[in-house]
Amino acid sequence: MNRFGTLYDRLILARPLVVLGIFALLLAVAAIKFGQFRLDASAESLVLENDRSLEQYRKVNRRFTTSDDFLIVTYTPEGELFSEAGLGRLQALRDELQALPAVGSTNSILNVPLLHSPELTLDTVDAEIKTVDEDNVPPDTVRTALLDNPLYPNLLISEDARTTAIQVNLPTPERYFELLRERNQLRDKVEADDASAAEQEQLEAAQQAFIGFTETQGEERDATIERVRSILDSYRDGAEIHLGGVPMIVSDMIRFIKNDLSTFGLGVLAFLVLTLVIIFRQWRWVLVPLLCCGFTVWLMIGFLGWAQWPVTVISANFIALLLIMTLSLTIHLMVRYREFQHDDTEGEPRETLRQTLAAMFKPCFYMAITTIVAFGSLTFSGIRPVIDFGWMMTLGLTVAFLITFLIFPVLLRLLPPKADWTVTSDRVPFTDTFARFTERFGKSVLVGSAVIAVLCAIGVSRLTVENSFIDYFKPSTEIHQGMITIDDRLGGTTPLDIVITDDPAPENASTDSDPFASSCDPFVEDCGDGEEYRDTWYTYQKMQRLEQVHDYLDSLPETGKVLSITTTLEILAQINQGEPLDALELAFVPAAVPDDLQDTLLTPYISEEHDQARFSIRILETMPELRRQALLDRIRTHLTTELGYEEDQVLFAGMTVMYNNMLQSLFDSQIKTIGAVFVVITIMFLLLFRSLKLALIGIAPNLIAAGSVLGLMGWLGIPLDMMTITIAAITVGIAVDDTIHYIHRFKTEFAKDRDYLATMHRCHRSIGRAMFYTSLTIIVGFSILVLSNFIPTIYFGLFTGFAMFMALLGALTLLPRLIILIRPFGPGATE
Repeated sequence: MNRFGTLYDRLILARPLVVLGIFALLLAVAAIKFGQFRLDASAESLVLENDRSLEQYRKVNRRFTTSDDFLIVTYTPEGELFSEAGLGRLQALRDELQALPAVGSTNSILNVPLLHSPELTLDTVDAEIKTVDEDNVPPDTVRTALLDNPLYPNLLISEDARTTAIQVNLPTPERYFELLRERNQLRDKVEADDASAAEQEQLEAAQQAFIGFTETQGEERDATIERVRSILDSYRDGAEIHLGGVPMIVSDMIRFIKNDLSTFGLGVLAFLVLTLVIIFRQWRWVLVPLLCCGFTVWLMIGFLGWAQWPVTVISANFIALLLIMTLSLTIHLMVRYREFQHDDTEGEPRETLRQTLAAMFKPCFYMAITTIVAFGSLTFSGIRPVIDFGWMMTLGLTVAFLITFLIFPVLLRLLPPKADWTVTSDRVPFTDTFARFTERFGKSVLVGSAVIAVLCAIGVSRLTVENSFIDYFKPSTEIHQGMITIDDRLGGTTPLDIVITDDPAPENASTDSDPFASSCDPFVEDCGDGEEYRDTWYTYQKMQRLEQVHDYLDSLPETGKVLSITTTLEILAQINQGEPLDALELAFVPAAVPDDLQDTLLTPYISEEHDQARFSIRILETMPELRRQALLDRIRTHLTTELGYEEDQVLFAGMTVMYNNMLQSLFDSQIKTIGAVFVVITIMFLLLFRSLKLALIGIAPNLIAAGSVLGLMGWLGIPLDMMTITIAAITVGIAVDDTIHYIHRFKTEFAKDRDYLATMHRCHRSIGRAMFYTSLTIIVGFSILVLSNFIPTIYFGLFTGFAMFMALLGALTLLPRLIILIRPFGPGATE
């Protein structure tokens, strides 16, 4: 260690300008790729690591010619909607939206077929179809036609006919799918170790091409959404208008996060500066830690840009956490430096700095390693952004530690702080109050900790992993208001697809048989059981089974609008003078439906090529009792037990499935493994302190701190989601920091007089002060996050502050009380 210290002194402390020059070049290199730093809130960024739900979701959309790439404009006029003026104003709004370059088409009550006419029959449907756009249909007739049609109510128009919707389709270019297929094919080869060197290079090029294309598409889509909003603003004076849809939710989530990173980043910075000024009273003690924090974030942003590593909704918090950890390291060095200044006010600054680094290197290194282990637990998650968050924090903490012991001392060499009155004062710090309390009420500390532990256990048992997208946004935001409107009046928000595959045909079934050559008479009976009918869905028996599925799904309280081939048959029955189609008419449905209605009435629900039928369902996100996993399990059980479908015949797809898979994985990958994380940290404590007693003592405040955060969430009914799950790892990382520093300092101080109580008071006045300053600075700085419009950001600010408070409280009360009680350093001098 002496040899290392000599080398460090010669290379770093003796050449501060050279070190800063080299570091400036590194910062410049990192800055080159700042423009490549990006946020990603796409569906691909939120799925499980090996989850095929996204692939199935895309496959279902392409197979049934459907997509969720559309915006929904809800329109509730102040006056009558179904009047010449009301429909005219709606048409003007629709025309402006449809004229936007990125808009492929629009669907509304203006262009959908009304399918309502006394002369309309199955034979004349092609000639008699009318629309508001093409025909002079009286408004009252339009209203009646829409409300009587099974397809449109709770989809394009509310049941009270007051609210309507315009679906603004934003088609994904075919180039996107070409690049996606190319990237995935090459990625599968590389993962299977079946790729040549050339193919590995092709994968890199394909990934870059895909990233570049998606970034361009994202920018164009954001611009389109802004233009849509500007158009809507010009119509708000006469109507209540809301904007919704998956693209808009993604765009606004990214916008909220960007605003939080910039606006609240500056706010946090201002709070940190103010707190540092109040505590340390010297501009050097404000500038130096802020530069260290800034350099750490600077390098990590540059690295992520160089690596083309996107930041997601979850990992965007890594910047704030790096500020916490870097600030914690620098404040501990600052307080220790000032302690040496206090002991020797005339000491040479370089020697004081050398003493500080020698005293703090080991505890800071231990802190960094154990905190990395805490955040490393996130890499065991099955969720891609959570894994990325774990790796980003691992790399970021490494950078923070290196900057703290390279740039911090260099800056102090160039800007040596003076020993002012705040250093030379012998005033007892506030933290000694905790020492006196612990000494006087030791038993109360233990009993109180036990009570907190019990309450934490009860709270953790109450945790759930259910959440709704609507809970991410304040009631004042457009996303929240739009979701409520769509749920209440237009049939639900989150899409769920259920795909049923047809029964396989017998191995000896004939594929070219003539259905009319059989003994069955299709005019009078159901011929759907014959082998000759197994290659088509349009038989009486199969449609009856699908109708049973449709009716069951429609009966569930969690579902809004349900669409399927049953909806189409209801429409055709209306056209057929109210008579259900018989077996023969069912067989000719594909031929009877006009070509321009195929994409509306047939292909979204039946794929003859793949022998599959699709049910399109909208889930009511605003329903308080919504439990996605229970809902999916209940549906699957009913389809397989009550309706007789095999397990492999039923496929769930859509955003609901992907989001639910992610939520369910949270409990399995994090809550169940947090115990293992504590075991690993205990083992590390054992290696660091070489004492089982100290390892067990050190883990206790960490358990209390992590349990308090999770327990509080349970008691408050705040569910675990992709954001709040990371708080457990954050809490462990923070609590580990305080524990290591306190135990290391206690061991050093105890050797002076082997008096446990006196040592506790000295530790509270020294390292306790650094812990208090760190916690106070972070709690105050991150309190500004409660002003965000993004609820997860608010939770992050609140629970980070609470975690810091609990970690500090445990380290200043429970930890010293356990040390005094168990005496891990041996008997005291008077024993």
